[in-house]
Amino acid sequence: MEARVATIRAGQAPEWVWLVEHPPLYTAGTSAKVQDLLSPDRFPVYDAGRGGQYTYHGPGQRVAYVMLDLRARKLGVRDYVCRLEDWIIATLATFGLRGERRDGRIGIWVDRGPNGLGGRREEKIAALGVRVRRWVSFHGIAINVEPDLSHFGGIVPCGIAEHGVTSLVDLGYPVAMEDVDVALRRTFGEIFGPVG
Repeated sequence: MEARVATIRAGQAPEWVWLVEHPPLYTAGTSAKVQDLLSPDRFPVYDAGRGGQYTYHGPGQRVAYVMLDLRARKLGVRDYVCRLEDWIIATLATFGLRGERRDGRIGIWVDRGPNGLGGRREEKIAALGVRVRRWVSFHGIAINVEPDLSHFGGIVPCGIAEHGVTSLVDLGYPVAMEDVDVALRRTFGEIFGPVG
């Protein structure tokens, strides 16, 4: 990814989006707190160099690494992050699921109904963590399609302990990874325009 970003910045390669699926691992962003790594020996831990805190990546989760020339697209960093959120929300909407932003919380959330304590049960379905170097973006988003949700138990995901994590399949949406990829490709063009 670093090499690709450098070639995009130098004008030697077009923009690119990689759709990947990792083996089980934890990544630490630049704001990660050591106390939020609850099980340091469970999976490999990598210093990712992106913004944010600890997150989990693994089978059943679609990660999209987004390498765009923000200057050419006339996008500031906040606008870019907002568009990443819009991209996730539009992708989830393809399957009839409403993803939402929450003030003060990073990621995309779903409302699971009353929590029995007078509030709402909210769970995160997608995370984002970005880095921008000389106006070229890298890192990106992660959507939980059907990961083993117990694997998130080794960390405090994104530093948020009071809310859980969910997935499309956990919510009752029988969606395959290939379906998510088709939706991501289509909605990317709607939100960002063409890549390249």
